[in-house]
Amino acid sequence: MTDIASKQRGTAALSKPGPDGDAVIEIVSLYAAQKKIYPRSVSGLFSNWRWGLVWFTQLLFYGLPWLDWNTRQAVLFDLASRRFYIFGLVLYPQDFIYLTGLLLISAYGLFLFTAVAGRLWCGFACPQTVYTEIYMWIEKQFEGDRQARIKLDNGPWNFNKIWRKSGKQFIWIALGLWTGFSFVGYFTPIKELWAEAFTLGFGPWEWFWVLFYGFATYGNAGYMREQVCKYMCPYARFQSAMFDKDTLIISYDAERGEPRGSRSRKASADEVKAEGKGSCIDCTLCVQVCPTGIDIRKGLQYECIGCAACIDVCDDVMDKMNYPRGLIRYDTQNGLAQHLSKAQKLRRMFRPRVVIYTVVLLLLTSALLGSLLFLRSPVKLDVVRDRGVMARLVEDGYIENLYRLQIMNASEQVRSYSVTVSGMDQVALAKPVEMTVQPAEARWVAVAVRVPPEVAAKAGSGAHAIQFQLNGADVAGSVTTKGLAVQEKSTFVVPR
Repeated sequence: MTDIASKQRGTAALSKPGPDGDAVIEIVSLYAAQKKIYPRSVSGLFSNWRWGLVWFTQLLFYGLPWLDWNTRQAVLFDLASRRFYIFGLVLYPQDFIYLTGLLLISAYGLFLFTAVAGRLWCGFACPQTVYTEIYMWIEKQFEGDRQARIKLDNGPWNFNKIWRKSGKQFIWIALGLWTGFSFVGYFTPIKELWAEAFTLGFGPWEWFWVLFYGFATYGNAGYMREQVCKYMCPYARFQSAMFDKDTLIISYDAERGEPRGSRSRKASADEVKAEGKGSCIDCTLCVQVCPTGIDIRKGLQYECIGCAACIDVCDDVMDKMNYPRGLIRYDTQNGLAQHLSKAQKLRRMFRPRVVIYTVVLLLLTSALLGSLLFLRSPVKLDVVRDRGVMARLVEDGYIENLYRLQIMNASEQVRSYSVTVSGMDQVALAKPVEMTVQPAEARWVAVAVRVPPEVAAKAGSGAHAIQFQLNGADVAGSVTTKGLAVQEKSTFVVPR
């Protein structure tokens, strides 16, 4: 199904496959009331995979803030002090390039997985899918499975309905608030946040983000559910750009399943064939289990999030009917049309776009890890000129410029440094600068740089390039064989 622009405000034109295979255009209102979807519970291989990822992602999300590393929180994005701790890594705003690299890796990973097997992210690991799965499980515990929920919603308000609805809402809200609390725990030390929770002593921004993130989780997973995937998420709209006829997608084998129709479970394959029926018994369970409410038998639709619930339930029906599994399965368009074997589909997987995505992803990942592990300096140096005094004349005619250096220790060890300067003849510091910087500490130090009058006269007025060097030092502060740690460019101004 594809969207086509509509000139009528508040409507959209949808192209759907007709019974003869031709496209049928249907004008629908974007603001019409949406019929509530009651997904049926399902079990099977893909459901187990999905729940495995639910457990993995949530243990990771809720558990990481509580881990300690070297007497501090293992993962903490301390915006106030502009330090970001990820286990043994200490990152500063100057390391923003690593976030850029991580986003590029995520994007190419998404491109690769989508080109190979469709919307794997959406169906198994997307936060919207994960939290919807959790919220629907809670709903099932209070209100029962699909038919019980429909009956409860259509029934009168009595004690049974009130306590079930109230209990569900209480757990939903509590889970949403805990999720918001855990989210804020990545930016404020979570043990301090936990102590503040008992006295409701959160700061304004902490209150905002706990409530906002909690409300977003509650609203998206509890009520909006499939509407987020169908109308709000842009991924559904541009996924077709990454699909081709050799992409594994959830497919209904119409050649085997049609014409569909009910039959006795005791009917033999020959009897069913004599009746002119396919393997599909038209039980509609594939529609009932779909979280977005689509009928996969109508072909690929942008609303399909690739959760494979329809595969699990259809395989269960095929088992009960003693039919082979796979009426609904992961397959490619070419695989269905040309009856390709698994080996043939596997060979087609290594097509140019997949190879390009894989190579780029490996290069980006290798570059990011290599830079973090081997090229990243354990110290950072920033140089800021004193704008109040660009240059001044001091004793013996020397020309002096003032600077402020920020030394940032991006490691977990205490480090000692000495500062030197170069770039002009006889340029030197007015007095030695030696310091010890604690783990993850950032220190500012004021330095004065001088050049003799004859050197200044020879160089001429204006700005001249110099470099500050931060050298590893021993306890006494003398330069050791550790050599140059880092250097930063600046300028030395000679007045007229």
